[in-house]
Amino acid sequence: MVVVWCLFYGRVPAVALFPLCAGFGTILALPGRHRTRFPTTDRAALASRLSRVNPSLKLWTALVLTVLCIEARSYFVGVFLAAAALVIVVFAGGLRLRDYVYFMALPVSFLMISALALLFEITAQYAGGFGFPLFGFWLCVTPEAQIRATHVIARALGAVSCLYMLSLTTPMSVLIGAIRLTRCPEVFIELMYLTYRYMFTLITMYHTMRDAAKSRLGYVDYRTSLRTTGNLYTNLLGRSYRYANMNFDAMESRCFDTGIRFLENREKVTGLQTTAAVSFVLFTLTLSLLLR
Repeated sequence: MVVVWCLFYGRVPAVALFPLCAGFGTILALPGRHRTRFPTTDRAALASRLSRVNPSLKLWTALVLTVLCIEARSYFVGVFLAAAALVIVVFAGGLRLRDYVYFMALPVSFLMISALALLFEITAQYAGGFGFPLFGFWLCVTPEAQIRATHVIARALGAVSCLYMLSLTTPMSVLIGAIRLTRCPEVFIELMYLTYRYMFTLITMYHTMRDAAKSRLGYVDYRTSLRTTGNLYTNLLGRSYRYANMNFDAMESRCFDTGIRFLENREKVTGLQTTAAVSFVLFTLTLSLLLR
């Protein structure tokens, strides 16, 4: 809310600025606290109605849109892509709006907090806009800083929305298979598969250890919780190394030849899908060229 106030101070009437800040804060507060279990995008991607669309088409469309968003000189392009990604994922894909806000809350909050470094400037005298004296200097938010921060936030938000549009409609295993078709080095493909697979194993192990610590009053007070947390992560690190060695020995015993293969269903690209993707990219390109 503070960042929104600084972004639009002097550009939006105060009567409308207060509801704008309150509404933005309310939207970010809708998801509530962090959930007790790991929120995976794969579950949302598997349930999406767009999961059967060809992954290579979605991959290249998202990458091209991300590049166009970053290269655009107008913040309207980033805002348009963010709104379009919401419509595609929620209304076309079938994801609940609350879940989409939950996934986007973390990157949006990070962008807003990072914008403070772009908004505030330390000057020897009052430079206009919104400011206040601090230790003999002025901490000001100038109109130029507002425009600069708005452009950066819009570009980053549009790029993140494009990547979420891809990840929330494409399961990771299918996405990695599409990346393999781009002639990506095999070592990176293997690292993607192994990291994706054992990430959930480590999270399950962490929850088991945390529940065991809770049942033994490991979080009864602040001091005890600090000691329990340190012991938990120390044990988790050691067990992860042992688990990795055990799995490597198991893979070696099965004649592992540095190649991981999975059964993949290649979805066909239809004419309607190609037309929709090309139209989306061309419309974004036209919008970025017209708003220079």
